[in-house]
Amino acid sequence: MTLANQPQTPILPLENGDRLTRAEFEQRYHAMPKHIKAELIEAKVYMASPVRARKHSKPHAAVMTWLGSYWQGTPGIELMDNPTVRLDADNEPQPDACLRIESIAGGQSRISDDDYIEGAPELIVEVAASTASYDLYDKKQVYRRNGVQEYLVWRVMDEAFDWFVLQKGAYINLPVDKDGIMRSRVFPGLWLPVVDLLTLNLAAVIAGLNLGLASKEYQAFRQSLAAKLSTDGK
Repeated sequence: MTLANQPQTPILPLENGDRLTRAEFEQRYHAMPKHIKAELIEAKVYMASPVRARKHSKPHAAVMTWLGSYWQGTPGIELMDNPTVRLDADNEPQPDACLRIESIAGGQSRISDDDYIEGAPELIVEVAASTASYDLYDKKQVYRRNGVQEYLVWRVMDEAFDWFVLQKGAYINLPVDKDGIMRSRVFPGLWLPVVDLLTLNLAAVIAGLNLGLASKEYQAFRQSLAAKLSTDGK
């Protein structure tokens, strides 16, 4: 039998707990059925469980509504839903949402030729069941180490929301102001009335965001992004 006629080695399916390189993970992931979701965290494969309607899908939709409202009026940024993110040789997560500044506007991540995010988006959101989730352990450390500037975790079962900000190489908790609002330090104007989000009062969430969008800080940020885009286009 010639070398050309030798049978091809079959691509093995992904299994929860597999230890793989990122290249091996991508090869197997691409061969899986399209509805399968998997992540590589510290060289270990995590397969997603079935998505609960009110404990995950609905909170996820609320987050996307909030972030989408910020995205639609802000030039030079992109909102992604469940994107694959190539962080390093051992980590390729697929977060619930991420907000990134485009590279042409000075962002720290880029879109690869094969249409994946490479590098750390500025902001990542995960919808987690509780404090027991690996989102608050291994994945949190991966995001910190790779320079994700803000990491948000909605712990649905705990009825709590964590907003971590990267400061001197460590995550600190973003404080809630006297009006019950959390304010992004990376994306000026991205304000969150956290109790309203937890109770799915979306009208109040958007009202709080609109206050941020009317702030001087947001207007200056928006103008700076527009100026970078204009300069790049010349």
